[in-house]
Amino acid sequence: MLDAHCSLAGLGDFHIYWGAYLGTPDEILVSGPVAEVGDRIRELRAEARARRGWIMDTYLLRRPSADQ
Repeated sequence: MLDAHCSLAGLGDFHIYWGAYLGTPDEILVSGPVAEVGDRIRELRAEARARRGWIMDTYLLRRPSADQ
């Protein structure tokens, strides 16, 4: 999922797998419950964009399974 605005608010029940600059030496990966890692993703995204002048990132959201 591509999301230029990092619209993670209100998705606390989801698990996120987020990555930026995938497949490059500058790759950044974060995963976990959105409620726990959402702010960190926003910070990393802003820092990376300021440093490089651009950002290419994507994420996958999953609902927790009933047996977790």
